[in-house]
Amino acid sequence: MSQPSVILATASYDHTIRFWEAESGRCYRTIQYPDSHVNRLEITPDKLHLAAACNPHIRLFDVPTNSPQPVATYDSHTNNVMAVGFQCDGKWMYSGSEDGTVKIWDLRAPGCQREYESVAAVNTVVLHPNQTELISGDQNGNIRVWDLRANSCSCELVPEVDTAVRSLTVMWDGTMVVAANNRGTCYVWRLLRGKQTMTEFEPLHKLQAHNGHILKCLLSPANKYLATASSDKTVKIWNVDGFKLERVLTGHQRWVWDCVFSVDGEFLVTASSDMTARLWSMPAGKEVKVYQGHHKATVCCALHD
Repeated sequence: MSQPSVILATASYDHTIRFWEAESGRCYRTIQYPDSHVNRLEITPDKLHLAAACNPHIRLFDVPTNSPQPVATYDSHTNNVMAVGFQCDGKWMYSGSEDGTVKIWDLRAPGCQREYESVAAVNTVVLHPNQTELISGDQNGNIRVWDLRANSCSCELVPEVDTAVRSLTVMWDGTMVVAANNRGTCYVWRLLRGKQTMTEFEPLHKLQAHNGHILKCLLSPANKYLATASSDKTVKIWNVDGFKLERVLTGHQRWVWDCVFSVDGEFLVTASSDMTARLWSMPAGKEVKVYQGHHKATVCCALHD
């Protein structure tokens, strides 16, 4: 079978990972995953592998083949892995876990190469577009910048004491970062380059986005939108120029756990406890496709188009 040009995958509490034809909505491949639930999915930049962040390991699966077996397993975390991502060339992977650590893995070598201690359970990690800084958010409300060149923590912020930072997102050009917390609040900073080339945070906006938890926040690749996915069953789309509410995406029947934009920012895929993933048109603010097949909550999605 020829490989679709758009890779769309979802994972669920039903212990499966499913691959979907984005346009038709057909599931063309299912990986049974009895070992653990999957917290996060990420596709490598070359579209060849899919990383599944689990408890307490990370597994790498082949995308082009139909092999149900992982091609690599990364063991070193001791609790739920909540965040996973790749450097732009796909040379190394980063992860964050409820064991309180952020780790870096060279994909060409065995084992974990670097480890940073956040102490509290790590919920979210993003890579700055400069590829030299990781930003993590934890259960105690701390945001930390890990300088990969200096191999140390270069910056620490606590936007709201004892309120878990659930999700972080960085603008593609590195000019803005958004943190979303368990109280439905988004904190927005402008990122400035300091004299020591360290990233400095300038407060820009505080947005009360939802009454419930925000489970994922994501800036679109087109510099225009911020999406916030919530336990209130909605996804809200905000214009980053002034943070005015542009649209409310309604249709999911339960918590919305994850979302991912298409590369042009024209579409958004969401994953929900209602067992579905959905494709939304950003210009229309409407649902255009429902991906049905999971038997329990769909908690994460990955898209590479």
